[in-house]
Amino acid sequence: MAALDQWLDHLRAAVANGSFVKLTLGTHRGTDKSLRNLLARPVKLRAGDRLQLVYRHTTRDVTKNLAPDEAIATIAGLLNADFASAHLFTTDFTADWKRKAPKLIIGKPQHTSPDTGHDRTKHRLIPPGAPWLQALQASPDKLRQINKFAEILVSLAPARENLRIVDMGCGKGYLTFATYELLRGEIRGIEARPELVKLCNRVAEENNFTGLRFKTGTIADTTIESIDVLIALHACDTATDDAIAKGIQAGAQVIIVAPCCHKELRPQLKVLPALQHGILLERQAELVTDALRAALLEWAGYETKVFEFISTEHTAKNLMITAVKRDRRGNEQPVRELAATYGIERQQLAKRLGFELGRA
Repeated sequence: MAALDQWLDHLRAAVANGSFVKLTLGTHRGTDKSLRNLLARPVKLRAGDRLQLVYRHTTRDVTKNLAPDEAIATIAGLLNADFASAHLFTTDFTADWKRKAPKLIIGKPQHTSPDTGHDRTKHRLIPPGAPWLQALQASPDKLRQINKFAEILVSLAPARENLRIVDMGCGKGYLTFATYELLRGEIRGIEARPELVKLCNRVAEENNFTGLRFKTGTIADTTIESIDVLIALHACDTATDDAIAKGIQAGAQVIIVAPCCHKELRPQLKVLPALQHGILLERQAELVTDALRAALLEWAGYETKVFEFISTEHTAKNLMITAVKRDRRGNEQPVRELAATYGIERQQLAKRLGFELGRA
């Protein structure tokens, strides 16, 4: 645990000399399954200087303001037991620790001063002042989406050093940059528009993100050999299926997708006459498509969740599917029952995985 001891020494020194800005504990492996991560920052109260610890659960936050020594002891205990990664931000440097890594990763500072105000709206894993974020000209709405994605990513990412991650159809690269900011490793963004690839590579070089590169290509044409995490947000229609299939075939431990457009199944759907109205049929096609994707992921050996990841006021395309690889393949029966109920005989993900929907 030499690397952890060094990280804790850096934290103690930063708190003592006033350079501590914030920290994040991630990759939770404790018994409380609702706890996702822990955030900490300095605050000034009437009782004196404190460290504010925010326990981020699935449906709530729990905040504790502790004296520095007590807070650091609490953090040390959590890292020895429940969390497998830690990210420290000071005005002098950043320090990243992961349980399976042999040494710390020390990086350049990203903040000029700590924010010690007690009343804040919300802690953000990706601060609005990040240089790459400013270079990409992210809007406030986009920043909220990025930070919500960051919370989900940190809670699911494998606790390993040098992760191999691919972001398929990455667009302007907001989430790809956020992924590198949080996890480092070897990260690739795939985007069909060469002007965006050129922009993102330039911003990555300007920020000295040596493990982050962007490549021109489509999801369907991109070859992936072996990865840890696959991301594909807002890949249109069957491009989401192509991305999921490539992630499964490349042995991805984690797959994160946010589907966009659902055209393939609509002509096949067997529905009640009362549900034939255009908007109702469209929404049913969306639900059935994503339910079938989730069922196929379960069959392929992944623990899968489907949920809204951000408010509809920011984007209508707010459904997310996350999948974490497990040791055994799942049951094919839910896939067949769903397909039979809605008269589905063909679907891109099933085809890519070699799953014959029409077979009883």
